[in-house]
Amino acid sequence: MPTIKSINPFDPSDVVAEVEATSAPRVGEALAAGVEAQPGWAADPMARVKALTMLADEIEVRRQRFTDLMVREVGKPEPEAAGEVDRAVAILRFYSQIPLDPTGEVVPGSVPGAQVLVERHPLGLVLAICPWNFPLAIPIWKTAPAMAYGNTVVIKPATPGLATANLLAECAAEALPEGVLQVLPLSGADAGQLLDDERVAAVTFTGSTGVGVQVAERMARRAAPAQAEMGGQNAAIVLEDADLDAAADAIISGAMGYAGQKCTATRRVVAVAPVRVELEAKLAERVRALSVGDPASPGVTVGPLISETAAGEFEAARSAAVDAGATEIASASAPGGAGYFVAPALLRQDDPSAPVNQEETFGPLLTLIEVADEEAAVAAANSTRFGLVGAVHGRDLGRAARVAGRMTTGLRRVNAPTPGVDYYAPFGGEGQSSFGPREQGRAAREFFTSSSTTTIIPLD
Repeated sequence: MPTIKSINPFDPSDVVAEVEATSAPRVGEALAAGVEAQPGWAADPMARVKALTMLADEIEVRRQRFTDLMVREVGKPEPEAAGEVDRAVAILRFYSQIPLDPTGEVVPGSVPGAQVLVERHPLGLVLAICPWNFPLAIPIWKTAPAMAYGNTVVIKPATPGLATANLLAECAAEALPEGVLQVLPLSGADAGQLLDDERVAAVTFTGSTGVGVQVAERMARRAAPAQAEMGGQNAAIVLEDADLDAAADAIISGAMGYAGQKCTATRRVVAVAPVRVELEAKLAERVRALSVGDPASPGVTVGPLISETAAGEFEAARSAAVDAGATEIASASAPGGAGYFVAPALLRQDDPSAPVNQEETFGPLLTLIEVADEEAAVAAANSTRFGLVGAVHGRDLGRAARVAGRMTTGLRRVNAPTPGVDYYAPFGGEGQSSFGPREQGRAAREFFTSSSTTTIIPLD
């Protein structure tokens, strides 16, 4: 059998995990187990409450193991890795109470004495295709609501996050009944075959826009539900009355944290003309001061990119932007050595239609766009095919909120970095950033359940 392995991006000689790819017979066994376990799991809400609480406990007692593993496996700085574990535990504790929510409603019938019952039902076995950049939090924010609403789940983890997924499987084995949550290491091609399997009732995906669209198209062939969270080309608008120091801090943390390897990272700064010069200086100062290096070291905010391929794509995108007319304003120093490091950079490119402003570069690359006024700022921010997150910085909160409301994004932030949303609130974007119902919070019910409507008319 072929093997799948994850590599430490700081030290590529360090193989973090290497396992055999799941064989076709084992995949079939896993799907059968998930289908078999689902009715009993759905039928006992109190068992779901207890089991999800236990899963949160199992992860919490392994907090340091998860943290250390994510630092090593995906190059996430230690504070962010620890925060991700805490977020996963909080998500599970929130969803552990969801099985006690109402499962439907009663509405009046159209004739006297009639009743109409609207009930929600789990879908069955759900496939969760998860990325490497949040190797614990994203699998949890997909699987926790799916399980809470009575579904069973198979996780297909991204190869660079394989060891973290295996540790999650260890926790699940301690807390959950057999077949409820399984992890299947698979290549992309093998995972694609699962989309055609009738035992998979629905798919929830996070990853690139191209692959997400393919997943949705493939599921549509058999009229099965798909949910896809994809790319972002997120803009931060800075108005004349903004606190420029606070804005610069939020923008740089949002753009450069975890080397910009987040779909919610800030990619573009849209500054109105009166503040552009001062804002540019503040942004440049903060970029030059970034600490790039070993993600396990204190004070490091920018670690390596996930792979040699990712580093090459970043460098190609930056060079292409400069060749097309962008100006490099500032960059940080990248360390030498074998790690997949790149130099975080701030570019000036005032043309909103330039490729660097239109297409996502998954790394620490930030562009600054100067515009004449608020109208032009909104137009520039909305000029891409993506619509995940938008931010607005300004002291007049009423005006800032109105400007944010005109951004064609699913998530809007005022005086805050673009990354981050409360796990009990809906998450998702517009355009080619998202497909299907929102994730997280109680909004997750719209994807992980279907409804039935029963009309009851009395004979007398």
